[in-house]
Amino acid sequence: MIILGLNAYHADSAACLVRDGILVAAAEEERFRRIKHWAGLPTEAIAWCLREAGIGLDRVDAIAINQDGRAHWPRKLATLAAHPPSPRLVLDRLRTRRARAGVVERLAAAFPGTRFSGRLHAVEHHRAHLSSAFHVSPFAEAAAVSVDGFGDFASTAWGVGRGASLSVEGRVFFPHSLGLFYQAVTQHLGFPHYGDEYKVMGLAPYGGPGLVPVLRRLLHLRADGGFALDLAYFRHHREPVPMRWTDGVPDCPRLSTPALDELLGPARRPDEPLTQTHKDIAHAAQAVYEEAFFHLLDAVQARTGLTDLALAGGCAANSVANGKVRRRTRFRRVFVQAAAGDAGGALGAAYAVWHERQPQRRFVMDHAAWGPEATEAEVAALLAARGADLAAEGCRVGRIADEAALCRMTAAAVADGAVVGWFQGRMEWGPRALGNRSIVGDPRRADMKDILNRKIKRRESFRPFAPSVLAEAAGTWFEEDDAVPFMMQVFQVREEKRALVPAVTHVDGSGRLQTVTATANPRYHRLIAAFRDLTGVPLVLNTSFNENEPIVCRPDEALDCFLRTRMDLLVIGDHTIARGAAGGGAA
Repeated sequence: MIILGLNAYHADSAACLVRDGILVAAAEEERFRRIKHWAGLPTEAIAWCLREAGIGLDRVDAIAINQDGRAHWPRKLATLAAHPPSPRLVLDRLRTRRARAGVVERLAAAFPGTRFSGRLHAVEHHRAHLSSAFHVSPFAEAAAVSVDGFGDFASTAWGVGRGASLSVEGRVFFPHSLGLFYQAVTQHLGFPHYGDEYKVMGLAPYGGPGLVPVLRRLLHLRADGGFALDLAYFRHHREPVPMRWTDGVPDCPRLSTPALDELLGPARRPDEPLTQTHKDIAHAAQAVYEEAFFHLLDAVQARTGLTDLALAGGCAANSVANGKVRRRTRFRRVFVQAAAGDAGGALGAAYAVWHERQPQRRFVMDHAAWGPEATEAEVAALLAARGADLAAEGCRVGRIADEAALCRMTAAAVADGAVVGWFQGRMEWGPRALGNRSIVGDPRRADMKDILNRKIKRRESFRPFAPSVLAEAAGTWFEEDDAVPFMMQVFQVREEKRALVPAVTHVDGSGRLQTVTATANPRYHRLIAAFRDLTGVPLVLNTSFNENEPIVCRPDEALDCFLRTRMDLLVIGDHTIARGAAGGGAA
């Protein structure tokens, strides 16, 4: 059975293809369109998934989409009666629902000459999230929790997965949402773009706890583990908040009322400097979010008695909170798949449909390399075609066919302070670069953050860079030792190690780590091991291969990024392109 899973007409639109219970391909539309968080029908990602599987749309048995407009109608009617919305808000929601309902017709227009004759499955949003968390996890039995903005009139859901079965045992419904709470504060702090919440996470450690009691006024904890917003501070439940989810950059206007400005002071403009008050607001937002998050997890753990946790939903990208689960709750193991947010709903929708019929699980996600890759011939042809551009930049082009030698050369360049673009194998699924589309640097250099920002990134100085560590060394360098293959948790760097790796140690002593195994990513593991052999440090700085754009997908995008920035070395497969004194191989 072939299932095409979709997250459509929402931010981070994406597609995946599952054949007989095994994931074959998965990618976000933004990587093809080159527009961050692209929202709409992911036709480019669909086309690539079909090519990777070697089939046409007519061979697909089922399409699963992670929205079901029919879900929770009694709850919707009751809420509408209690909080009557404006007619414009109702019309906006109906337009989005109609767009999702017309997926098959729009696919027919996008793929002429091939006809989908299977069944379209609408999977309730949070069931899709829960499936994406549990059904690809290594756990035979686990509590599953989805925490989000909103989807199908709910913001949160929890349940239990056993074998291939997945029960949903509770939800938090509209208008209450942890994700919306965090987004509203993010906007107040002058970060207006969709997905900017990670900036607040990075800013929070610079603040103090003075405003935590103030922010608690926005969010109240319930005895059953749930929570409720103080709706006086929010406008989404009664006013038009016209969100754009179609054919472009997702857009979300301001979510809060003037009452939030009265409580916290005037909202910061994006071009204003950050003050200590802004940092204190960020700290308080993270602290209050964590209080509600762990309150929910404690209740779920008490009800289920389970110690394994599978997390998904947009809030599962809060890696700071994720990394504290073992310390703050009775859960002992945590799994967050590579695309925990709405892109991952495509995966969850597909697996929810698969397991409606199949009682056995056949797949565990142990790596994130599910996207496109380039052949050796394609890379060679690209470098030949761009020879004049490379010569004009004074670049040396080479090739090192021996993997061990390639990794030793690259590790030596990193140890010498070079900034290295590392483009290998299939592109990662999800928001993180995990050693296939990465920029790699020396974590020992205190100035490496400034070097990266000067040469490539040009991002806010308070945002930390992340470490990729050999899995077998994680417990020696971090205060916790667990598998974190997708960089979805933040651990404390051991105190005695922090001065050794200042480039990847945040101001609070933490690091958003990726644990790398020789099984999941052999070449990247070999690179880090070569760096360890040279320096005694079993980790490297890893940041995404991009320059204020989606992560590079194709080799020409990697080469363009290299040429327009001041990167020192680019390694594409076995090929090397070096500037100045950076390493390189024999031609």
